[in-house]
Amino acid sequence: MSEFSILAIAIGGGLGSVSRFLVAKEMGRFLGDFLPYGTLAVNILGSFALGWLSTFFLDRPDINNVLRLGLTVGFLGAFTTFSTFSYDSLELLMSGNYWRACLNIVANATVCLGMCYLGIRIAQSS
Repeated sequence: MSEFSILAIAIGGGLGSVSRFLVAKEMGRFLGDFLPYGTLAVNILGSFALGWLSTFFLDRPDINNVLRLGLTVGFLGAFTTFSTFSYDSLELLMSGNYWRACLNIVANATVCLGMCYLGIRIAQSS
């Protein structure tokens, strides 16, 4: 991987994280706090964007790989990691790996929620 790829990922990541913050803040302001609408919004937008961009890039090998990495790994990776989880799970489903897709979905949901809970409990006991 070139220095330009790393730089593109870093720039994209910075822009993605700021975008996530701004979108989440505005969604909460407009819709209230009944649900974490901001997180839901960035997860929905990021999942759509990664699915679209990944498919768009497949048919266009002429698009520079640095740009691809900056947008997908950098921007969307910082905007929401849920987009990557969604794309990976759908890629497994669409390639016929149903068991692996289900395992990936269940493992991500249960293990990540469990680890988040564990982190909360450890922090609370400190």
